[in-house]
Amino acid sequence: MILIGENIHVISKSVQNALIERDENFISGLINIQKNMDYVDLNIGPAKKNFENILPWLAGLVKKQGGSGISFDTTNSDEMERGLKSFSGKTFINSTSKDAERLEKMTDLALRYDSNLIALTLDKETGIPKTSDGRLEIAFEIYEKCLEKGIESEKIFFDPLILPVGVEQLQAKEALNTIKMIKESFDPPVKTVIGLSNISNGCPKDIRPLINHVFAVLAFGAGLDAAIIDAKDLELVRIFRMLETGSAKSDIDKLYISLAEMIENFGELDNVDYDKNSPEQVKIIKTAKILLNNEIYSPSFTQI
Repeated sequence: MILIGENIHVISKSVQNALIERDENFISGLINIQKNMDYVDLNIGPAKKNFENILPWLAGLVKKQGGSGISFDTTNSDEMERGLKSFSGKTFINSTSKDAERLEKMTDLALRYDSNLIALTLDKETGIPKTSDGRLEIAFEIYEKCLEKGIESEKIFFDPLILPVGVEQLQAKEALNTIKMIKESFDPPVKTVIGLSNISNGCPKDIRPLINHVFAVLAFGAGLDAAIIDAKDLELVRIFRMLETGSAKSDIDKLYISLAEMIENFGELDNVDYDKNSPEQVKIIKTAKILLNNEIYSPSFTQI
């Protein structure tokens, strides 16, 4: 499982100000807390005005800390190339979509700089398809373009696009179905990635970690290869690493493994064993029922 830290994001006012001011200490601190990640995502949005030429500066700070790759995350293709050109380590381009102009530019850059490419299963005209079949269709179109350019399939990471469970509950299950379908439909195989925190956006702060953790487990079972996550969520990192090794250290871990195996083997949630006297295990099962659309989401679902 490839873990990509999301903690440098221009939507945060404090991060935005630090980027504008080129505050090396502040940004270096954010890079440092992501040392448990395989890659650091540098989300700088459209990178205009004060953000021009910022990716080479950021890449230099990541390189100074050593160890991590970089996910260059911008809609500005010129700034994207400046970042890629400045960094000699492992990289992701985050991201392309089906849109012809964007796809042409990002596939060119991926090939030129031997970068992994995150491909969103959407296009400008139709947005995000509501069904896994619709997302898979877009993935095939992007895949054909990548192969035409000579990009290796193992460098293509499709993002099924996670929508908040509190907004469009059914889409959580559709995203899981999309991951599974993508993993089964390409030969040679491609990879998958999600922005995990999106699943709990808008939910009460106290239940967001629970929703993120359970969805991570289900997505792992579906065949997920990479996740963009909050590097400060050490329990989430531990869960991913535990699932990779299959080494359960508690009954909760055993339940997580059972849930992942249930998704992998097309099983039913009703057949998953858990301790009904354990409040924590009951909450995990309730959360899985919400994410699989077996019960209706409400902000207080853990208390019902």
